[in-house]
Amino acid sequence: MSSRTLSESASKSLLAEYGVPMAPERLVSSPDSAVVAARDIGLPVVAKLCGDSIAHKTERGLVRLRLADDAAVAAATAELLAAARPEDGDVSVLVAPMVRGNRELIAGVVRDPQFGASVMLGVGGVLAEAVADVVFRPAPLDRTTAHDMIADLATQKLLGDFRGEKAVDREVIVDVLVGLGRLASERSDVASVDVNPLIIGADGVPVAVDALVEIGPASPPPAVARPRPSDAQFRALFDPRGVLVTGASTHPGKFGFVSLHNILAAGYHGAVHGTNLQGEEVLGIKTVADIASLPDDAIDLVFVCTPASANPDLLRACAAKGVKAAFLTSAGYGEAGDEGRRAEAELVALADELGILLAGPNGQGVVSTPANLCAQIVAPYPPAGRIGVASQSGNFVSSFMNYARATGVGISRAVSAGNAAAVSVADYLDFYADDPATAVGLAYVEGITDGRSLMERLGAAARRKPLVLVKGGATEGGARAAASHTGALAANDKVFDGFCRAAGITRAATVEEAFEAAATFASQPLPAGPNVVVLTTAGGWGVVTSDALTRDGALVLMPLPDDLKAAIDEKLPPRWSRGNPVDCAGGETRDTIPEVLELIATHPDVHSIIYLGIGIQANQARLMREGGFYPDHGLERIVAYHERQDQRFAEAADELSRRTNKPILVATELAVADPDNPGPATVRATGRLCYSSGNRAVTALGHLYRAAEFRRRRGL
Repeated sequence: MSSRTLSESASKSLLAEYGVPMAPERLVSSPDSAVVAARDIGLPVVAKLCGDSIAHKTERGLVRLRLADDAAVAAATAELLAAARPEDGDVSVLVAPMVRGNRELIAGVVRDPQFGASVMLGVGGVLAEAVADVVFRPAPLDRTTAHDMIADLATQKLLGDFRGEKAVDREVIVDVLVGLGRLASERSDVASVDVNPLIIGADGVPVAVDALVEIGPASPPPAVARPRPSDAQFRALFDPRGVLVTGASTHPGKFGFVSLHNILAAGYHGAVHGTNLQGEEVLGIKTVADIASLPDDAIDLVFVCTPASANPDLLRACAAKGVKAAFLTSAGYGEAGDEGRRAEAELVALADELGILLAGPNGQGVVSTPANLCAQIVAPYPPAGRIGVASQSGNFVSSFMNYARATGVGISRAVSAGNAAAVSVADYLDFYADDPATAVGLAYVEGITDGRSLMERLGAAARRKPLVLVKGGATEGGARAAASHTGALAANDKVFDGFCRAAGITRAATVEEAFEAAATFASQPLPAGPNVVVLTTAGGWGVVTSDALTRDGALVLMPLPDDLKAAIDEKLPPRWSRGNPVDCAGGETRDTIPEVLELIATHPDVHSIIYLGIGIQANQARLMREGGFYPDHGLERIVAYHERQDQRFAEAADELSRRTNKPILVATELAVADPDNPGPATVRATGRLCYSSGNRAVTALGHLYRAAEFRRRRGL
């Protein structure tokens, strides 16, 4: 069945059944009947040529506006009927009231090949595609999600009191969005819906003025997903009793050497075994030529560095020894064409038959710091922490672990999914969501083929534990509906973003932002509200951070309460800023920063703090150490004092955050310019991230607040 577009009249009749508000209209076939209809509706009116094959009327000049008398209505109707083309099919004229309003919205439905049906809301009218202020959510959706959609529009000023007109009735918009979601869910043959514009009247009530529904083939039922590996299989992967490296090599440039070296160097606490055709000793491990020579039920994980052709027999031999998980670095599978895809499918079927979790193939490795396990063909090995990493790209696993080493905010588990032939990124994240060693999931995904299933899986994980996601590339095809503005606006990335927001997934724009968001979830409590106070030792830093808070749109640079202002007055000289940011203006004494921090953190109206300027004293101390006069001239004493001060400030921020259960984010460029400075170094020692700028601290705090708000609104 090919797609077809319903006439405007038929489209509106269908949409009215699902709660889309429509103006009273008449469908007519002659100038005389148009005049009668116009009198019934009330002049002035609009006339449009209507037919199943007519999509965008404005572009063809098939709309007549502001028809104020019988003669104008009759003339317009005659002109429109005369403008019909043979390919338009059966046509008629739609006579409708002239709805007035200074604001226009667009709403609709798109059905993406990967993500399925989504509901869209945006700024409408003829400039809809140029403005492109649109948001999406998966269908169906509840009223809370619909309210979130409205709040996500960038042009919020259009929704409030506007040029003497009342604020938009959001509940009616919510009714429209929920109704469109129900239509998309109940009618799988609805390929797209385009309601454009929804005109907002002076009373704030929206009315649909134009609408089109495209009908296509019914969507096929979703594919049945592979079952997730069992917890016992995941424990074999991440907490194995013993590890076997197949293809262990004495050549330090080969994977079989590097992986064995990395396992031993990280201090893995279990038994380590290796196979080698010559039975050579490698790094003190006596290898065997035959897996049958290894002990029974002592090895849970095999790390495979052998060619693809050897792997079926290898898996059978490992299963006979009680191995429950296999990580395959071997290439030559799904990435190598049709023959490789067949070999991969056969290997997956064999692993299923043997009861072995099959990670990879074509993967980089697996890390599990609770087990001191670094089974990888590359560096690094990260510090222990609470971030669980899963990635479709091995390179980004390394990137996240390198960031962990640089910042001191560590990793619990990390795995590159490789071809993800049997175990997907979503499977790993689902395991992390219940893993006591993991506080937050962190993932990189690309090349999405079954977006709806993926997002449902990720959403289920995100409801149990925070999840940060960064996405590379775009889905193939995309949501395009030829007869619809809605389809033209449905860039895959916007659809994906709407799915993330609906699921409570924190989506980051860059890999750096993703790690910093995950590190923040792993090291800071969730804020109880949006109110932020900035404490700074220099004015410019505070100004720039205030700008970032204002741009965030959800966080609030709160006015200082009078009682807090009076309390700070007792600690700072009269020249302090007397507002937010709290600029100390160089008036700090030995205990000023800890004392002012405590006043701010313990105030009930404050939800979060960003502290700027740590490390300044220790930075001067560094120059004194290096200046050629140290330790004389009293420098030894003052250097030690400066360094102790910044250490104290970092410790105070950590202690206050723990005591008040409020986020206190510390930022300084010295985190990267001089990471050994006692200020940022002590922040790292407390297990927290020291942000390299106030802007980056604001971005991370924004993610933290939005996740907290999502959980509160949904009772999680």
